[in-house]
Formats: sequence, structure tokens, C-alpha cells
Amino acid sequence: MRFSESLKKNSYFQNVYKNGKSYANRFFVMYVLKNNLGRNRLGISVSKKVGNSVIRHHITRLVRESYRLQEEMFNSGLDIVVIARVSAKNVSYHDTEKAILHLGNLHHILKNKVT
Repeated sequence: MRFSESLKKNSYFQNVYKNGKSYANRFFVMYVLKNNLGRNRLGISVSKKVGNSVIRHHITRLVRESYRLQEEMFNSGLDIVVIARVSAKNVSYHDTEKAILHLGNLHHILKNKVT
């Protein structure tokens, strides 16, 4: 990731869950919290309910790549946690990208509005 880093520690995830704001769509839930670091930190959570490790890692890679390619559209200084829902099991890259941008719009964290 160019401008972002990963959110890794459980305590960081818990802080975003507790203090952040969340919106959801069919495939994902997104929590957002300001971090005052000047760069974004992205955390991705995919439960075992979604599928086996191959499916979970595939969804993680789809989310990370769709965020990476659209990263310049997001405001800076945010902790973002994306949680995959069970319906994301068979999601395509295109649907993943649309869902991430849709959630960014709901949170008002996109620099340019996406329709």
C-alpha cells in the first residue's frame, strides 16, 4: 500500500469498533475512526463463518486490492476496518470495488463523490 498501512493489533481493531462509526451494505460492514496520523490504516476481518481459509484470504486480497487502487479517493488520517459478511463468499472484484466505494460514500470519506 502506498499511502496506507495495515491495522494489525487487536487493540486497534477494538478501538475502532468501540469509538468508530459503521455503515453496512450487502457484502461488507465498514467502521471508520479518525486517527490523526496523516495516513490511513486499513484493517480487514473475515470470519470463519464466511468460509475456509482459501475463501477468507481471497476476500481479504480482493478488499485490499480494491482499496489500494482507489486509495487516492479516500480522505487521509483514518482507521478503516472492513468486515466481510457471509454474502461476500462469492463476490467478484468488480462488486467488491463498488461495495467499498459505496461504503466510503456513506461515511463521507471520499474526496470525489462516486455515483
